[in-house]
Amino acid sequence: MNLIITKNYEEMSKMAAVRLLSAIVQGVEKRVNISITGGSTPVGAYEYVSKFLKPMDLPGVHYYNFDEIPGKGKEGATIASLRELFFKPCNIAENQIEKFTVQNFRTYDRKLKEDGGLDLVFMGLGEDGHFCGNIAGSFDDFGIGCHTVNSYLNKWLTGLMEEVCQGKENIPDYFVTFGPKTVMCAKKLLLIVSGEKKAAILKKALEGPVTPAVPASILRLHPDITVIADGASASELKEETIHG
Repeated sequence: MNLIITKNYEEMSKMAAVRLLSAIVQGVEKRVNISITGGSTPVGAYEYVSKFLKPMDLPGVHYYNFDEIPGKGKEGATIASLRELFFKPCNIAENQIEKFTVQNFRTYDRKLKEDGGLDLVFMGLGEDGHFCGNIAGSFDDFGIGCHTVNSYLNKWLTGLMEEVCQGKENIPDYFVTFGPKTVMCAKKLLLIVSGEKKAAILKKALEGPVTPAVPASILRLHPDITVIADGASASELKEETIHG
C-alpha cells in the first residue's frame, strides 16, 4: 500500500488528479478502462483533470460507473451525476462511457473481463466504511462480484438515498454496485479521503481487522493501491502506518 498524506484538500486533489491523469493518458496508445467516483470528495481533482482533458482526444479511454441508483428518468443517478462532474467538463464522447445498470449487473463481471479488465478504480471512502456501494451488512463474503443492495438496509443508508434521490418517494427498492471481488480484480486502486469526519473510519480501514463490517478494510490487501488522505482524515493513524 502506498499511503500519501497531504496538508489539505486542495493538495490531495492535485495529487489525485496527477495519478488519475497518468492512467488516462495511456489511452493514447491502447485501450484503458477506468472506473470513477461521484460525490463531493473528487470535485477538486476533477477540476484539475478537466483543464488537461477538455482539449484532448483520447478515444482509447473507457469510463465505467461502479454503482448505479435507478431513477425515473432515462438514466440512473450515478451516471447523471458523473455527466455533470466529469464527462461534460472533460468532453468525454458518449461511446467512451460504459454504463453499469440494474439491467446488466448480472453479467457485468464477465463484460469487464471481456473488455480487458479495469486498469484503475478511483473511489472515495464512506464514513461508515463503504467503498463503491458496498455497505456493511449488505454482504458477508468479500468474494462477491456485482450485486444489489437493499436501499432500506439501515437508517443511515435510507437517509442517504433520500438525499441522493431527492425525496423518499423517489427511493428505489435497491441499487447495484461493483462488489469487492470486482474492485479487487482491477490492476490499480486509487482511494481518496478527506476531512476530520473520515479519520475514525480511515483508521479502522487501514489498521483494524479485515472484515465485511468495515468493507474498505479489504482494499489494503490489493497489490497496487494508493491512498491519498489529507491531514484531517489521517489524524488518527499510527506513526508506523504513516511511515510504513
